Order: sequence, then C-alpha cells, then structure tokens
Amino acid sequence: LGVDQCIQKFLDVARQTECFFLQKRLHLSVQKPELVIKEDVSELKNELQRKEALIQKHLGKLRHWQQVLEDMNVQHKKPAEMPQGPLAYLEQASANIPAPMKQT
Repeated sequence: LGVDQCIQKFLDVARQTECFFLQKRLHLSVQKPELVIKEDVSELKNELQRKEALIQKHLGKLRHWQQVLEDMNVQHKKPAEMPQGPLAYLEQASANIPAPMKQT
C-alpha cells in the first residue's frame, strides 16, 4: 500500500510540474512569440539533419548491396564466357588472334 501511495504522489507531482511549465510556456508565447517560433524552427532543423543522416546511411547500404549484386553477376558470367577443359587456354588465346588478310 505504501508503494502505491508513493507512486501516486510522484505522478501527482509530475503532473503539477508539467502544468507549471506549460503555463510558463503559454505566458512566454504570449509575451515573446518569436522565441517559440525560433524553438520550433530549431527543432525542425534538427529533425531534418537527423533524417538526412538516416537517408545517407541507407544510401550507403544500398550502394553496398548493389555492388555485391553486381559482383555476383560478374562472377556468374565469368565461367560461362571462358571455355573450360584441358584446351581452354589455347581456345581462348586462338580467339584473340586476328584472321589472316587475303591478298588480291
């Protein structure tokens, strides 16, 4: 029972404190509205910076995974392009030799 009373008292004091600060903020907004606007603008700027950093982080991850996928595509294409077997080296080398020119 004592713990419940302490918790209830704490919550009551927290509500009173919140009410006090809300009243002070209301008085301040009436007396100096530019301060409230400056605070709101500052909060919005901070939120934009946080979101921009998050976007950059996700773009970095996206680039990384695109590179991983590209590397996987290159690896899968390589074996198909290169001949395999005991004469693979000769086949590849002979493919690079230009055809002889015909003389007329």
